[in-house]
Amino acid sequence: METGVEIRRAVDSGKVLIGYRECEKNVLKGIGRLLVVSKQFEKKKIEKLKHIADIAGIPFMYFEGSPAELGAICGKPHTVSTILILDEGKSKIIEIGKRGEKGKKK
Repeated sequence: METGVEIRRAVDSGKVLIGYRECEKNVLKGIGRLLVVSKQFEKKKIEKLKHIADIAGIPFMYFEGSPAELGAICGKPHTVSTILILDEGKSKIIEIGKRGEKGKKK
């Protein structure tokens, strides 16, 4: 799972924000390089985040696993539904996110 490895690398070597409220607050300010959201998160909240990320020009990427899996990848003992990448560090997650954006119809 390439995405999971790169997310973990970004958490370890870069700077990320974890949690819905924290991510929403910063995306509204236009801060962030990539927004990652678990596909199994609440649909209305996903739609809201996707909308404000589009307005802010921040790429949006779905994480295919559950919030529990995303939390484990981040090294957290709880579920994580949303991650905002501020600095990818040694990770290639931004490239993966942009590849995913190109493949989607708008």
